[in-house]
Amino acid sequence: MSTQIYKEGATMKVYLVQHGDSVSKDVDPTRPLSEKGRNDVEKVAEFIKKTGLKVTVIEHSGKTRAAQTAEILNSRITSVKGIIKKDGISPNDPVEPLFEELKEAEEDRMIVGHLPFLGKLATRLLGGTEEQNFVAFQQGGVVCIEKGEGKNWQIRWMVIPGLLI
Repeated sequence: MSTQIYKEGATMKVYLVQHGDSVSKDVDPTRPLSEKGRNDVEKVAEFIKKTGLKVTVIEHSGKTRAAQTAEILNSRITSVKGIIKKDGISPNDPVEPLFEELKEAEEDRMIVGHLPFLGKLATRLLGGTEEQNFVAFQQGGVVCIEKGEGKNWQIRWMVIPGLLI
């Protein structure tokens, strides 16, 4: 049975995803997902697949661990345009350009990235400053933030691997 948390025609949503756990730089300089990271992301992806979630695009930073996380998610959910690499969402990039872009956006999208960038972006969307921290991200977790009436943003839901059996 499907758990409906996605509603066609509802307000715009952005799904912020922290990449799954990755191997250390000493093991592999490209830092791909570890076995735990892959398993965690697959668990979350399988869970959200049951919700009927649809996005226009899944964007990732281009780093190996983010691209692999995006690929796993894309294999389970509907993404009209598939996966694309997006500049400006690396760990220490400024959030303001994407924040401004999202304020005007109308199509749902998923952004797979890194801390501290995702934490700062979520906090800005929710009305805070970059120095604050409104969301406790976890590797492999997804936070759905919805733009409501009056263009105010609010957390709709969050799922992390540790919640799923």
